[in-house]
Amino acid sequence: MRQDKEEDIDASRMPLMDHLIELRRRLIWCILGVVVLFFICYWLSPHIYQFLVKPLADVLHEKGGDRRMIFTALHEAFFTYVKVAFFAAMFLAFPLIATQLWKFVAPGLYKNERRAFLPFLIATPLLFFAGGAMAYYVVFPRAWHFFLGFEMTSEQGLPIQLDAKVDQYLSLVMQLIFAFGLCFQMPVAMTLLARAGLLSSQTMREKRRYAIVAAFIFAAVLTPPDIFSQVSLAIPTILLYEISIWCVRMVEKSQEKAARESEAAVKAEEEGAKR
Repeated sequence: MRQDKEEDIDASRMPLMDHLIELRRRLIWCILGVVVLFFICYWLSPHIYQFLVKPLADVLHEKGGDRRMIFTALHEAFFTYVKVAFFAAMFLAFPLIATQLWKFVAPGLYKNERRAFLPFLIATPLLFFAGGAMAYYVVFPRAWHFFLGFEMTSEQGLPIQLDAKVDQYLSLVMQLIFAFGLCFQMPVAMTLLARAGLLSSQTMREKRRYAIVAAFIFAAVLTPPDIFSQVSLAIPTILLYEISIWCVRMVEKSQEKAARESEAAVKAEEEGAKR
């Protein structure tokens, strides 16, 4: 078994220059993928922007009246569409980037390690998309209702009404979607740390109170400076931390089982040698 692992390592050894060439090749694939997706998304950018603005449009429709979005600089709408295209391209290219990263790292792993890490490669983009979907379908409608609750009608005095700017709305949406996407990577990150022996479920349980504080700090950094957005991100982060504890415990159980099986195999070999 040891000999098989050594042969596996020897088969994957590469000179430093070959590693750099391989890294350049993977980066070129990532850049090409992003560029191609950028031009496709720029062609579709009006439709993508309408999709992103739909939660706000639905809330404004409920409130009634003739509502609109504005831009106050000649170039603002153009650069907003450029940002939309780049945002959508990066979002859609995430699986490609993760795949190229895996192809660069995989040759340096044992065969059993490759099989163990393959589920994480699949889970990473799925969790990222799940985080973005939660932001879009769950957080946005409630957040926009909350913010629009500060409008005032003429019956209450001088009216206060929202005239949302296209670039500011896009920046807010992008910030929240990527924040939730990154937040949903926590189970993957924690499980990988556990597999590397750098983290244990017992430590995570003991540090739970610090994790809760860190979740609110994380949310305060990645979201706009309002309590609703911060709480909307902090609570899922805390829930994901609890899920991560369960994932880490499952990894520990699998490692303990593998260790017992290895010890049993060694003992069987020793007993066979004595006979």
